[in-house]
Amino acid sequence: MQFQAPRPKNDDERILPLINVVFLLLIFFMLAGKLAASDPFEIAPPQSASESSIGAEVLLVQVGADGQLALEGEILTKSDLQTAVTERMSAAPHTPVQLKAHAAAEATDVVALMQLLRAAGVERLKLLTQPTSAPESGQESG
Repeated sequence: MQFQAPRPKNDDERILPLINVVFLLLIFFMLAGKLAASDPFEIAPPQSASESSIGAEVLLVQVGADGQLALEGEILTKSDLQTAVTERMSAAPHTPVQLKAHAAAEATDVVALMQLLRAAGVERLKLLTQPTSAPESGQESG
């Protein structure tokens, strides 16, 4: 009786299932990766030295560089924004509001919007900013 010698296993045959699993995971994460809604217009917040985390139950008001306003991703006029915020504040009076303003937005417009939000019943308002990069040790800033 003559047996054939076992065929040497090819390294490619052993790695193919691993490649298949990796590609399946890649496709899954590409499809499920976009969980957060994007802003209706580009906003680059100003920088700040303080850091804080974003809460779950908040109302987000956005201000574009050109003064465009949005509430929870929906573009509104000032009067529509005030009406919508007033309605939401009457339903849940202690809901914190976050203001995400573009760094190039006029400061006077942002302050006027803060006053409008206060008149709409907002008790807690947080201005969202980007943290500043701290200077490395040994370097002087000035």
